[in-house]
Amino acid sequence: MIPTFVIFLREGIEASMIVAILLAYLKQIGQRRHFRDLYIGVAAAFAIDGAGGIAAYLLIKHYSGSNVQAYFETATYLIAAGSLTFMTLWMQRHARTMAKQLRARSDVALSRGSRVGMAFLAFQAVWREGLETMVFTLAILFASTSQAPTPGRGHLLLLGALLGIVVALVLAFAIYRLGAKINLKWFFRILGVTLMFFAAGLLANAIENLQQLGWLPFAKQTLWNSSGAITQSSNLGDVLHSFIGYADQPTALQGLVWIVYLALTISAFVMIGRVKPKPSPVLAESIPAER
Repeated sequence: MIPTFVIFLREGIEASMIVAILLAYLKQIGQRRHFRDLYIGVAAAFAIDGAGGIAAYLLIKHYSGSNVQAYFETATYLIAAGSLTFMTLWMQRHARTMAKQLRARSDVALSRGSRVGMAFLAFQAVWREGLETMVFTLAILFASTSQAPTPGRGHLLLLGALLGIVVALVLAFAIYRLGAKINLKWFFRILGVTLMFFAAGLLANAIENLQQLGWLPFAKQTLWNSSGAITQSSNLGDVLHSFIGYADQPTALQGLVWIVYLALTISAFVMIGRVKPKPSPVLAESIPAER
């Protein structure tokens, strides 16, 4: 429940925040007629992401229990960890200038009379976050189902996702109503560090899979055995495994990768936060013109 709540909250906040900023700006400049264009972009993004998620689930389910599923799982862990790292560092770098850049891009689209451009801005934000959410959710499901079956686990993961979406929408509505009065800097900083622990866990899961497949046949010594205190198959162990990659019998390579990743990414996160962002030029060519 906790992993899906955090992921859906983080991704939902970023996507809905962008849409809320655009809606607030259009309302401010008297262009409410373009609200419909934003809604069209959001709906298109949901449709594409939903179809992609269902297709990916059915494809992976088809290979359940085979090495192909292990390959899918490992690739998903690596992609999700890479995406989490990139988006967290990117948000740390650009959060302070996001609203200004979105308003500038909106002005470009409006100056061209481009309704397609306004829809594209919303589509781009929601589609990207939805795609990332799909990958992260698959990674959480893989990490959870790799443990012994626990009654109600699927319902808890779904409940966490729904709660994350609800909280994200509430915050987005507040952003729309209050405009720039809400400062989410600390929210993204705290959540960013939290997600780095999640990404470290995904990397540890990937290492575990690669060692079991025989692709990394070294540093397989067991660091400790904490199964007597917290087993991975227990409710608490399942949450810790899904969220930070907890293993009751981790290998030396899993521990090394986990520590090195956190040391590097958190250091980069802190350094980026100390650097004042340079103003980014608006790429007019990235916004479709009306034909």
